[in-house]
Amino acid sequence: MLLMKHKKSNAAKVVGNRLLISVTVVGSAGPLRFVVNEEELVANVIDTALKSYAREGRLPVLGSNSNEFVLCCPLVGTEALQPWERIGSFGVRNFMLCKKPEKEASGGDDERPGTVEIPRKSFGSWKAWFNKSLNLKVSSH
Repeated sequence: MLLMKHKKSNAAKVVGNRLLISVTVVGSAGPLRFVVNEEELVANVIDTALKSYAREGRLPVLGSNSNEFVLCCPLVGTEALQPWERIGSFGVRNFMLCKKPEKEASGGDDERPGTVEIPRKSFGSWKAWFNKSLNLKVSSH
């Protein structure tokens, strides 16, 4: 009986180190984790993150247009990473995926290009919530 061994093709050989990265999507429950080549472009990482997000059926629904999103590195700052940069050049593995800010018609010339405002949870309405929950109405019988 002959045993045949199949040799793997070298065509799929990846050059460079592979990184396990974590991408947190703003508004989603938890981060996405996947392996990328350190030479991968930021634009390709955004596309992979959106596909993985959709495949897992996460909410809120983001869509698949990678041009509407930017990748930020919270450790470096709030500036968006450029799509042509290499993902391994930052020396970090945790990123944040944000929707690009919409341009205002009133002229947003005072903002620096590539700057992204990271939304924060609002806790300013706790008084209104507290008053509603107590329902301090006195009923007259």
